[in-house]
Amino acid sequence: MAIVTISDASFKAEVASHGTVLVDFWAPWCGPCKMIAPVLDELATELGDAVKIGKVNVDDNPMSAGQYGVMSIPTLVLFKDGQPVDKVVGFQSKDQLKNLIARAQ
Repeated sequence: MAIVTISDASFKAEVASHGTVLVDFWAPWCGPCKMIAPVLDELATELGDAVKIGKVNVDDNPMSAGQYGVMSIPTLVLFKDGQPVDKVVGFQSKDQLKNLIARAQ
């Protein structure tokens, strides 16, 4: 499954449309956000349809970021059946993200 771009307008529908969704709150000027992007690409390829991965640009979509208490980026929020179940801040390795996802499934 490819990584999905999520906006304030599409957030609720995107998160509710799949059982497990990992949302990356990021911005183009953020160095650690650029570092985690290829990790998320690898996860999307490896995990396929098991997990939906979405990206929210916090500069363009401040409502979603504010709703989930995003104070630093990258912040990754894991949703299960539309509800937030876990949150991590800062760069995470692929193994760390896999463990985060496994705990929710």
